[in-house]
Amino acid sequence: MSFKKVEPERWVVNSKKKYKEIFSELDVLLKALDRFFYIENLPISKEDLTHRNFYDELTAVRDVIFRILGILEVVIPESKKNAYWFQKFAESKFFTDHTRDSFKEELYKQDTTEKGLYLLYDLFINLKGIVSDLLKAGKISYLGYTNIGQLISKEIRENNFFNPFRKDINPEFDIIKNHEISDIVRSIKDREVKKYISVFYLYLFRFLRYISHIDITSQHSIALNSSLLTLILLRSEINMFHNYIKKASDRIKDEELKILLKSISYQFSMETKRVYFQELKEIMRKKAPQHFRGKIENSQGILKNLTEQSIVQIAQFFKPDVMGENIFESFTTRLWQSLKLREDLFVLHRLLILLEEKAGLPEKRSDVFESTKNFMLYFESLTFKLLRYDDYDEFASFFNDVFSFKESDYNKILEKIHNFNIFLETTLRHIDNRAELRDKPMDIKKIEEIVNQYL
Repeated sequence: MSFKKVEPERWVVNSKKKYKEIFSELDVLLKALDRFFYIENLPISKEDLTHRNFYDELTAVRDVIFRILGILEVVIPESKKNAYWFQKFAESKFFTDHTRDSFKEELYKQDTTEKGLYLLYDLFINLKGIVSDLLKAGKISYLGYTNIGQLISKEIRENNFFNPFRKDINPEFDIIKNHEISDIVRSIKDREVKKYISVFYLYLFRFLRYISHIDITSQHSIALNSSLLTLILLRSEINMFHNYIKKASDRIKDEELKILLKSISYQFSMETKRVYFQELKEIMRKKAPQHFRGKIENSQGILKNLTEQSIVQIAQFFKPDVMGENIFESFTTRLWQSLKLREDLFVLHRLLILLEEKAGLPEKRSDVFESTKNFMLYFESLTFKLLRYDDYDEFASFFNDVFSFKESDYNKILEKIHNFNIFLETTLRHIDNRAELRDKPMDIKKIEEIVNQYL
């Protein structure tokens, strides 16, 4: 294989058509890899960074390098890969220095997308070897970690065809395919407002594209760490989104629209705190794949729901009769979320009351305790993501106490159950005051049926 431009190279164009979603993931992971080396994006303590071991963070980087190589192995045809490796072999064994220089000069011209993709492939083959060897030391310093990041960032940005930062808006990927939203944007008369709303939607649909590449089914480390880096990328992008909302809010004259945009900005600030200060806090130090995957899944669910809700809220401002279900097939309404949260909190409250009532009956309380723990496991996996940011720590602390409980500490845990039940009652009163739950009383019969299912 020669890198000289003898004939038009069409295989990259064809590969992009065939593997559109995979190229989208490549774009996301290249961005995410860059952002993962910005320490302010990481959900870690920023104290004493100079003494911190970044081994776990670099392990995540290595896994994403593996994933990117896997993608490149798919999108580059087998015959092209074989020819590439043969020429690399010839370069190392038979080329003179002059021939080697000519070979590299031709590749580095990047005058075709083929060369850009080969250069990317070459980069990640080399990174795989370098990072894997560095990890053998077991200790990665703060300075070493950031230096590696600067080198990777430079190489990614110097790729003429696959640099994901080349354009603020990439027409290849930043597309709003939803006809309902496109029609709403086109119907906006004020040109200034239309411009800002268009950019808001580009941000929000970009978030959904990133989220679509988060794998919540696998416990394999490569999938988990690729998903984690995508979440870190989202943190960076959400910060830019905040800045754009502030800029737009200062210029938009419609007061009601200003209030809506500031409300959305506030919702993002609160929910991202939940994700990055609670769910993902020091996640690199948590080794159990099941726990890691659960945190990734919760974070993905929180951000996906938040983004979809924001898209619908803006749409309803301009077209009040539009429903979330018209925009997203699997849209979850705020009403459903509030009903679900209230119902599950009420079941938990009822089970904890039963535990207090059976406190003096060791055999019965043991059965109720196991039933309560089973429901709490269900609650933790499905309902935790519906909690308010301000309530999260109280729930997380109590759940941790219950799951680590030993029979000899029963009196101590009983006191915690009593105090938490008081907190639950207050939380339920706040939820009942939500506008969407007005005139929607609790279905006590259904609550009792759920409780009995667990007993």
